[in-house]
Amino acid sequence: MTAELEAGPAVVVRPATAAAAGRTRGLLMALPPMVLIAFFIGFPVVLAFGFSLGFTGGLNRTIALIGQNVHTAHGIVPTLSAYAEMFTNARFLGDLVVTVVVTVVSTTIVIALAVGIGLYLKFSGGLIGKVLSALAVVPLFIPVVIASWAILGFYSANGFLRSVAAQFGVDFPIWSYTLVTVVIGSVWTSLPFATLLVSSGLQAVPQAMIDAARDAGASFWRVVASVVVPMAGVPIIIATTFTAIGILGSFTVPYFTGPNSPNMLGVDMSNYFSAFNQPQQAVVIAFIVFAIASGIAAVYVWANFRSAKESGAV
Repeated sequence: MTAELEAGPAVVVRPATAAAAGRTRGLLMALPPMVLIAFFIGFPVVLAFGFSLGFTGGLNRTIALIGQNVHTAHGIVPTLSAYAEMFTNARFLGDLVVTVVVTVVSTTIVIALAVGIGLYLKFSGGLIGKVLSALAVVPLFIPVVIASWAILGFYSANGFLRSVAAQFGVDFPIWSYTLVTVVIGSVWTSLPFATLLVSSGLQAVPQAMIDAARDAGASFWRVVASVVVPMAGVPIIIATTFTAIGILGSFTVPYFTGPNSPNMLGVDMSNYFSAFNQPQQAVVIAFIVFAIASGIAAVYVWANFRSAKESGAV
């Protein structure tokens, strides 16, 4: 009895208090990277967005003084003059259309190749399947700059294809410095990741579902269209969104292999900022690309939410 009195009353930890303490500790552990992201990424993004709306004071004052054709807001009222200027610029509109077309065409080719390779691995495999999967991921280990120069030389006026075609009296077209090489380079650089993601999704389709469809009399293409692709739909959608966003904002491939005009918006941003000395217009282009990418990212978020819902996590 004396020992119990000396020990004092026991401390009771309430579950709600323990949960709150755990959340606080988790927040403190995640706070350093969040602060770094907010300071080095979030704050400059907000600053740049204000500059695109004409707020040229404060930290934007220096670049506004150096840059040309800067639109300034009146007091605290933002101005959309820079955006209006770009959307009435025939050069920019042409480059915007080119960017969207190249992104759609390149993404379609990448996903078609990735699905084709994944289906072959799923249904056939063997040596050919292993060779295809290995060749598909080779670009992952080759720097984009080197690949761009190789593609440029391969399709140039004295490149490999024209040299071989000339032996048979065929005048093969020159594709270097055209949008064709931009599409080829975009497919080359985007195919490895898409192949890995799509192939893993197709491999996860239960074989029992395929066998059941075959037992019901479904043909190969019916099995693919009604069973395999729908069940691997989420990985395919995720691969599509990642590929589209990567191509949409690409710079190296269109810069090295594409024409001077029209070209993609990634190159346009660099030209407006450095060559034309119009930083505000470059920021406007960046936010236009960001808006398009956000629309694509919304599909990615939906696909992730659907995947989590199907797995029972939501």
